Amino acid sequence: MPQVALNLTQTPPENLAELFPVPVKSVCLEIGFGGSEHLIYRARESPDIGFIGCEPFSSGIVKAVSGIEEFGLRNIRLYDDDAGKLLDWLPAASLDMTCQLYPDPWPKKKHWKRRFVNQINLTRIARALKSGCEYRFASDIDTYVDWTLSNCRRHPAFEWSAECASDWRTPWHNWPGTRYERKAHCEGRIGRYLTFLRVEEMKT
Repeated sequence: MPQVALNLTQTPPENLAELFPVPVKSVCLEIGFGGSEHLIYRARESPDIGFIGCEPFSSGIVKAVSGIEEFGLRNIRLYDDDAGKLLDWLPAASLDMTCQLYPDPWPKKKHWKRRFVNQINLTRIARALKSGCEYRFASDIDTYVDWTLSNCRRHPAFEWSAECASDWRTPWHNWPGTRYERKAHCEGRIGRYLTFLRVEEMKT
C-alpha cells in the first residue's frame, strides 16, 4: 500500500500522469471501487491508462493491493479515505473519466441525504473532469438511478448522453461486471448504466 497510496499532504502534479511510474496517456478515477474487480480489469486491459481508485473500506483496499501485486500492475494509485477530499486535491480539468459503479444506495428515504451524488459532489467531479469527458454511474436501485438523473440534469456542468433506451440498459464496452451487479441479478434487479458528459460551457 505505501508504494501505491496517494499522499494528499503533497501538492498534486499538474499532469496526473506523473503519479505513475510508467507512461500513461490519460487518467481515470473510480469512486468506491468495492471489491476492485472493475478497477483491476480495466488496469490490465489498458496498461497505457492510469487509474486512481478511491475506497474507504479496508477490505476493498486489501483486495486491490492483492490484485496489483498478483498482476504486477503499475498503472494504479489508491486512496483510502473520503472521495470528496480526493476530488478537492486533484487539479482542475485533470481527469479523463470518472466512474461510480453500484455505490451504496442508502435505500431508506431518511438516509438519501447520505448518497454521494449531490450537487456539491457533482461540482467537485465537474471541476476535476476535463471538458467533453464522461462521468459514468451504474446502479440496480431505481430510486438511486432516478436520484442521479435528477441531480445530473439539474447540474449545469453535465449533460446526459442517452439517445435511446438501450443507452442506459446496456453496459459500457467490454464490461467485466462487478460482484454487486451479480448479486443484484441473482435477486432479480437490473442494472442501469448512465453516462453524463462534462459540458464545455455550463448550462444555464
